[in-house]
Amino acid sequence: MTKRILSILILLFSLGFISRGQTGPWSGSVEYQGAKLSIVFHLDEEDSTMDSPDQGAKGIPVQVDRTAAGMLVVRIPSIAATFEGLWTGKSIVGTFKQSGLSFPLTLTPGEPRLNRPQTPRLPFPYAQEEVSFSNGDVVLNGTLVLPEGCTRETPALVMVTGSGLQNRDEEIFEHKPFAVIADALARAGVATLRYDDRGFDGSYPDIAGITTEDFKDDALAGVRWLRERFDKVGVIGHSEGGTIAMMLAAEKQADFVVSLAGIAVSGAETLVWQNRVALLAAGLPDATVDAYCRLLERAFEAQADNDIAPQADGWDITDALKQNYQAVLAQIRTPYMRRFLTLDVRPSLGSVECPVLALNGTRDTQVDYECNLPALRDGLPANPLNRIEAVEGVNHLFQHCTTGLTAEYREIEETISPGVLDIIVQWVSFLK
Repeated sequence: MTKRILSILILLFSLGFISRGQTGPWSGSVEYQGAKLSIVFHLDEEDSTMDSPDQGAKGIPVQVDRTAAGMLVVRIPSIAATFEGLWTGKSIVGTFKQSGLSFPLTLTPGEPRLNRPQTPRLPFPYAQEEVSFSNGDVVLNGTLVLPEGCTRETPALVMVTGSGLQNRDEEIFEHKPFAVIADALARAGVATLRYDDRGFDGSYPDIAGITTEDFKDDALAGVRWLRERFDKVGVIGHSEGGTIAMMLAAEKQADFVVSLAGIAVSGAETLVWQNRVALLAAGLPDATVDAYCRLLERAFEAQADNDIAPQADGWDITDALKQNYQAVLAQIRTPYMRRFLTLDVRPSLGSVECPVLALNGTRDTQVDYECNLPALRDGLPANPLNRIEAVEGVNHLFQHCTTGLTAEYREIEETISPGVLDIIVQWVSFLK
């Protein structure tokens, strides 16, 4: 009896020791299609979570089970994934499984810290206010940056993020480009308002119904809110945010606009081009890529015409691309994608009367500078204050890069080219 009680005590002690040893942050990475994806588990005693930093996902709830033998089982119901690993004392060695695929994953204590030298650090030579403004029933939370000596005559900018739900800093891989831009502008005497996208914090009930029009109206609400404090209000937008800036300029709602990697051609053209670049970079034959892109074009045209999309059978593409095409068909039926496919600011550019700064990178693999910048040059009325140009050697985030592919974003320490920051600051300051 005594030996049995002793064994139970040892077992309970072991379980407690294992539990304490596996708490806190544990991180590792899986490799998929040549790209590494970081995974971080926060293994707390009660509420454990998972982060996928490379995909901008944080705080995903998980369920954790531990055994006396040192096995750890983590279930992630929201993404139908699991991790099973063996604790070795210094690491947890195991396998991450999702959608029928298995990936080796070794976790070590702590989480990766990326060097982001351009992120602004306290103390700041300017003031910041945490603010809220509304678009109808939607409350948007943000940060108002006020340069030293700020008055009504100080130029002010609303900052509009690109596609997808993003926070006010447009944070990705711990890069905070909007915070960096706002800091540079404040030091040059320009005020900014940046805000979290509607739905970013999970409080907006109808995320599935959000479209570019909603994001444009949110930005307009920010412009109107700023006009209560400033006489000259502009819009600076990145990617889809650049498109929104042009839309507001055409509606005579902005006094000046800055488009960074903005989309001037249609959403359908942009998506086809993105797929072409990505597939060629993956090493697929030109003929296969051409066939798949033609199939996408037909599908996008059918969606715009409320027609039936073509089937992948009969097209000379791989089985993997046929599966991908089925996922595309599901996506383009969503309200957001239905609007994005037909989004095209070219017909309205002639109505833009305010000054425009438009910059696109020559190594951008998400927005093609070779078709978007000419569209702006051809469509905008002549204005001596306009500046429309390609920036050599930078990607979609305006980082100096090698390939411009999205896989590089995380590994590059530079958040945004200092040269690009200088162009933005000098151009906006000239309008003061």
